[in-house]
Amino acid sequence: MNVLRTEKKVLLAACVIGLVNPLNAIAGDTDVNREAVSRLEPVVVTATRTEKTVTNAPGSISVVTRQDIQDRNIKSLDETLNTTVGVYVDSKGKGLMGTTSSVSMRGLSYDKRVLFLLDGMPLNDGYTGGVTYQLQSIENIEQIEVVKGVGSSLYGGNAMGGVVNILTRMPKKQEIILKTGYGSAWERGDGLDDLSKVYFSYGDKVYDKLSFLGSYEYKETNGYATGLNIQSRNPATSGLSGAIPTTDTTGARRYWIGDSGDNTWRDDQLTLKGALDLSTQTKTGVTFMRSRYKYEYEDPHSYLRNAAGNQVWSYGTGTSIVRENTFLAGDGEKIQNIYNANFETEFSKVLAKMTLGYLDVEKNWYVTKGSTASTTRAGGPGVLSETPGSTVSGDLQFTIPAGEIQLVTVGGGYRANEADNQEHNLTNWHDEDSTGALTYEAGGKDRTYSFYLQDEIAILNNLTAYLGAREDWWKGFDGYANSVGAVGYPKTFASKDDSAFSPKAALVYKPLDATTLRTSLGKAFRAPSVYDLYRTWVSSTGVTYNANPDLTPETVTSWEAGVEQGLWPRMKVKATYFENEMKDMIYAKTISSTRQDKINAGKASSQGVELEAEQGFDCGLTLFTNYTYTESEMLENAAQPSSVGKELLQVPKQMFNAGARYNDGPYSGSLIGRYVSKRYGNDTNTDIVSGVYTSYDPYTVVDAKVSYQVNKSAKVSWSVDNLFDEDYYGYYPGTGRSFFCELTLTF
Repeated sequence: MNVLRTEKKVLLAACVIGLVNPLNAIAGDTDVNREAVSRLEPVVVTATRTEKTVTNAPGSISVVTRQDIQDRNIKSLDETLNTTVGVYVDSKGKGLMGTTSSVSMRGLSYDKRVLFLLDGMPLNDGYTGGVTYQLQSIENIEQIEVVKGVGSSLYGGNAMGGVVNILTRMPKKQEIILKTGYGSAWERGDGLDDLSKVYFSYGDKVYDKLSFLGSYEYKETNGYATGLNIQSRNPATSGLSGAIPTTDTTGARRYWIGDSGDNTWRDDQLTLKGALDLSTQTKTGVTFMRSRYKYEYEDPHSYLRNAAGNQVWSYGTGTSIVRENTFLAGDGEKIQNIYNANFETEFSKVLAKMTLGYLDVEKNWYVTKGSTASTTRAGGPGVLSETPGSTVSGDLQFTIPAGEIQLVTVGGGYRANEADNQEHNLTNWHDEDSTGALTYEAGGKDRTYSFYLQDEIAILNNLTAYLGAREDWWKGFDGYANSVGAVGYPKTFASKDDSAFSPKAALVYKPLDATTLRTSLGKAFRAPSVYDLYRTWVSSTGVTYNANPDLTPETVTSWEAGVEQGLWPRMKVKATYFENEMKDMIYAKTISSTRQDKINAGKASSQGVELEAEQGFDCGLTLFTNYTYTESEMLENAAQPSSVGKELLQVPKQMFNAGARYNDGPYSGSLIGRYVSKRYGNDTNTDIVSGVYTSYDPYTVVDAKVSYQVNKSAKVSWSVDNLFDEDYYGYYPGTGRSFFCELTLTF
């Protein structure tokens, strides 16, 4: 308590001095003001691979703290980022249950173009380059560092739009934490019904050297209906009633005749961590995480009734028949193991760091129901698709002082991906174990060696330059595909070699202690994934989507300029302008009505601004707001010429967040509003109709949470998401108003 009182006195003194003498407050002429600022300023490592305060680091950086997460009702990793300036989170409207959700930045769509790290270890999988956000325990996060803009000069592939580094916590003393909670949609069927959560952890630090943490988290929900059955054939022509008139995203008449049933969900995560301080200069640690999710669909619903009032599951004749299988959706499951080890030591003023990681996708399957009359609610044929995979990564880094004004960071990395996809017929689509003949398989490997160098030069006391570059040598190999029984199969593919040079230069200038000016120019890349190179497949409509083992890496060249200004104590504003030019974007080119080939076709651009402001008060209240404006345009696209001049996929032109956080005494909480403008789901931007299934609507959602610390050990909270019950689609229908109550016990 004495420490807290001292800190409040320091902050109060800083505020008084700033009000009496604004120039001194801005220029930082008092030791009290500098001490107050230093207490509030987060320290990050991701931007430069060395410790820097956010103000002194190059680039546009946002930090999500453990307290920020606790002040909100966060259910999955991607939700921690949905109020961060410059970051778009596409959850497909399903929230926690969104297995295809993605995070993008600055007009570079999808998380395969954003590098995710867990304590420095890459999380993007080896199959598509995506990230499974539901397989991370939110309770174990200490801090998330978001570096927007190209990051390949230090981190290599995937870091086109930015880098997100998730830093997990380690206890400093003995702790036992138990959390349990329950919530549901305000009106059942509109959101995550019967959402329950249990979290338990035990950790300690002994002998001031050995730290350990073990935790387990479990969540489940009865979900809600997300898969809607929309048909073009009017059921009324078959004498049926109950269909709801609607349209598709282009405005064409459609009929909503039912849904696939409630999309239920459950996941759990086991985490074991250990760290040993061998000395004040030498530290080491290991982490093991095992995570799993499984989703299922309950009984489907048909809205159709015949003249007798009986439920109907099919109608029509001939080639326009609508079958019962259109109401059905299959289950899926994913199990992932993470092994991570790190080592750090200092000798002769040289800091050495090593990170080793292994991402094991042990199980990854989903079921597709059959497309014939034989597949019904009772059972029948289906297809099981399985894609296990793995990623091995390693990084060795040295940070070396070079004279009085230079700090050199040099290192090398290795990354190897492997993935294999198999499809089997199922005799019963309800049972994933009823496998029959193998019908398709494809897979392959890739590996990357890299070397990077960064020189930090203190040109003046208030002017620092960063010059860096990285070379990545990439190879795809052992590629194969086999459409069993088809002409021309099985196929094997020749290996493919390529390299990418990723330079970057940045300047950070501080004319006043409270003023920071930044600018940077750099280049980044993404190598084609195993999926891009080798996954050829045939859709249920007979269209063949061919992979291409000759694909080359996508690239982006980017520059940005920004300013950060402290106006008075605990008030800060930021502004950043950015431009990106993307080349060799990978697209599917239509060759015929039954064939599409992947090629390096696209050239595109994006530019925009990021604005943010935050005001803190000594009473524990913090107000914040941020706004992102992004213009994107397809410039060249041989795969889809009609997309030229159109906006890029999944790039909202505007995003706006505003809210308040409060933490003082036993009370804490937040009230946050989020606005996201229209996005497009196809290259030609013809999906212009909102409020219908598969549309990406503009939406404004307000979330609230309040917490009360009952005593030293117990804390209760209550939250309401989508407070004003906004109706919208993010492809699937978005979650409606819901509540969640939670009890936390800490010992």
